[in-house]
Amino acid sequence: MSKDLTGLLKEWPHDPEQTMRIIVADDGRSVLQVRLPLGIEQYELTGRPDGARPFNKESVLDELQDRLILHQSEHGSDSGFTLSHEDCVLLQNEGVLYYYRYLLLFQLNDFERVIADTEHNLKTCSMLEKYCENEEDKNSVLQYKPYILRMNAMARAMESIHDHLKETAQQILNNAISEIEAMEELDSPAFQFERIRSLNYLRSALKQIDEHPPTDTRQLLEIELNKAIEDEDYEKAAELRDKIRELS
Repeated sequence: MSKDLTGLLKEWPHDPEQTMRIIVADDGRSVLQVRLPLGIEQYELTGRPDGARPFNKESVLDELQDRLILHQSEHGSDSGFTLSHEDCVLLQNEGVLYYYRYLLLFQLNDFERVIADTEHNLKTCSMLEKYCENEEDKNSVLQYKPYILRMNAMARAMESIHDHLKETAQQILNNAISEIEAMEELDSPAFQFERIRSLNYLRSALKQIDEHPPTDTRQLLEIELNKAIEDEDYEKAAELRDKIRELS
């Protein structure tokens, strides 16, 4: 089998306005592919985004949760259970993979999978908060928790909007705002930035839902457009504007 990717890259030339597709693999499973200027990335849609099975488990998080359960069974509590530096690094690296995937899935409006991936990373945060004794290892992930909470809340709110549950969507956003506001301060510029940005974005989304509850695809796209502009993702913003014009 040739290792040359030239044919594959020519078959799917790079187009900045159409960079993602979901295809059926040879074994029948669906995978997400992203066309980059110099290549193609492929993400599994179930399990770990890279398809790996660390410790023969679905994820590193699953392995560490099983270790915790075993410790509690042997000692009667979680007292004395800690995460090593190596454990924390594995969790951090795994969390980045889930972040890459849920960012792409949000753009595809696959909110159910966004919820699952952000919940995985929130469980990782919880594990680190409770059992990581090294502050540097812990905060390397926790500094981004406001952003993870924001993405999780937005995905759940968007699903509620699709189901015409405006009040449920508002409650989800209000709860996320309260949780982020109540978070313990971290000595991290990234934490401060993500906290302020996430609160501002959630409040803006809440106001928009309250004043102009989205009832169709166009209004959902407008919420995404505001997010793209706020994130300074101008290429994505231009793409969303084009979609909104087409609907108009």
